[in-house]
Amino acid sequence: MMHRLAAWLGAMSCILSPVAAFAQEKSASRPGFAMAPGACILLFRPDISVGAQSTGGIAEPNADWTQEAREHLDAALGRAQQGMGHPIVTAAAPVGEAAAALAAYRALFSVVADSVIEYQFFPGNRLPTKKRAGQFDWTMGPGVAALGQGSGCGYGLFLLTEDQFGSTGRKMLQIVALMARVPVTSGVHKGYAGLVDLRTGELIWLNADRQMGGDVRTADGAAKRVAQLLEGFPGAVPVPAGSGQ
Repeated sequence: MMHRLAAWLGAMSCILSPVAAFAQEKSASRPGFAMAPGACILLFRPDISVGAQSTGGIAEPNADWTQEAREHLDAALGRAQQGMGHPIVTAAAPVGEAAAALAAYRALFSVVADSVIEYQFFPGNRLPTKKRAGQFDWTMGPGVAALGQGSGCGYGLFLLTEDQFGSTGRKMLQIVALMARVPVTSGVHKGYAGLVDLRTGELIWLNADRQMGGDVRTADGAAKRVAQLLEGFPGAVPVPAGSGQ
């Protein structure tokens, strides 16, 4: 009974969800950028978080869901690398100060991506310095170069996914709130992918969406999420048929 109720509430929330006031862009790259053939890309371990969203909107992390998602996403990324058009080096798990530095730059990447979404991807909300057509000039700072030392790679790829699955109570609250014309969201499903020049810290390409698809707790859902994250990747090539994509 509860499963049927949850399914009905999910369907109703989709029907009643408000339409965004502005069309949102989801991807951009630095004008004129062209990656040299064979350029090496350093893939940092994806930042993955999966949990539930309580009735009150509080995120409740779920370690089992996060581990399932990590296994499925890692496998999907492994399959997707053959279509990225460049050699991919997976960064070793750092320890000590190096681990703290990577954590700090992961957090910085999330902040920069959020800023791009708010102040460039929404045309009606662009900062005065970001209004020129085709402009994309964001940076994580030259200090990011330390992350790539000894790798032989000129570019770094950051990936972030965050999922909070709305509880039945949250979905019920959303429907009641919508009937009262008070917007309440149910669930969080966002993903960011960004290519950074490890020599300068410049953000070369960003694909960011706060409403991504794919249940990352499943193999098929993780494959869908990875495909969405890497859509429009610079230099990507078609994946041959029968590759498992």
